[in-house]
Amino acid sequence: MIDKERITRQFVKLVSIDAPSYREREMADYLTKELEELGFSVEEDDAWKVYSGNCGNLYAHRPGSGSPLLLGMHMDTVEPAKGKKAVVHPDGRITSDGTTVLGADDMSGVAAVLEALHHLKEENRPTRELEILLSIGEEKHVKGAKVFDFSKIQAEKSIVLDMSGEIGTAAVQAPSQIAFTVKVRGKASHAGFAPQDGVHAIRIAATAIAEMAIGRIGDDTTVNVGHIEGGRASNIVPDYCEVSGELRSFSHKKALEELAKVEQIFAKEAEKCGGSIEFIRDICYQAYKTDENESVVKEFQKACTACGIKSSLIATFGGSDQNKMSEHGIPGIVMASAMHQVHSCQEYTEVSEMAQVAGIVSELLQMKE
Repeated sequence: MIDKERITRQFVKLVSIDAPSYREREMADYLTKELEELGFSVEEDDAWKVYSGNCGNLYAHRPGSGSPLLLGMHMDTVEPAKGKKAVVHPDGRITSDGTTVLGADDMSGVAAVLEALHHLKEENRPTRELEILLSIGEEKHVKGAKVFDFSKIQAEKSIVLDMSGEIGTAAVQAPSQIAFTVKVRGKASHAGFAPQDGVHAIRIAATAIAEMAIGRIGDDTTVNVGHIEGGRASNIVPDYCEVSGELRSFSHKKALEELAKVEQIFAKEAEKCGGSIEFIRDICYQAYKTDENESVVKEFQKACTACGIKSSLIATFGGSDQNKMSEHGIPGIVMASAMHQVHSCQEYTEVSEMAQVAGIVSELLQMKE
């Protein structure tokens, strides 16, 4: 039986550990110890060097019989994430004290996997070969998995525990995300005596933004401008403005096409006014779609059925480490993992749901296919 008291204690312990992005050292040390006690060999890479962090991604492996399975979770938590305190309510709901996020994203998934492993160990049940990737910086657009060496992975299928939604739900499709920054350069002049001598960088940016298609572009693409800043004083024609935004699309090709349009619009407006731009792009991750006939999908559905849970396959417009796994030829899904209202101080989880997730994982770990 899944031990609800143990999974609650484990979850409360996990969220008590401060692990903001690129500062996951204490979390990595705790999870390394837990996994080694469960029979895993654990390696840590040097991803921290890339991001000036304090630890790397963890890769854990344990031999077994049957086809290997890769499980993915992340160690970092969005801000405000320091001093998190889990409050366990009588009805089984767990929240923070309201001053921070709870950290169910992604500690509910981590707690469920650890409980499944402890449960199977207690029952002395054999498991399939298992690999686990615990990434850093996932909340910074999948940065940890972006630099992980996937040549280590033997599994040909993966399941990432990192999604909100009803238990039994799994995403088989996710979008590309491309972040962009536009540095607009103009020419400063006195706003009172010689405005005609200046090139107004903020106006260039504003005109370009007004020309952009923003919001939902068709059924499968979104474009957003999320930040703009520039200028030095109200009496100076601003010579600099910086704009940042993102695009998402289920079609990587379309995402690149929309990105090119954004760059062209800014370049055109800058040239028209005598300014210039520097356009910086960051392909955070690429779109994927896992065929519903893939063995990993069938295994997930079978595990849900064994637990008396109805399964459902969806598309999500959020990214995860699965994007990188798919990019490296490892088809997989992202399963709902008992997290709700994530990225807010109203975030919560339910003990009963974490137990359900642990039950599904337990079934998956015992499959031989």
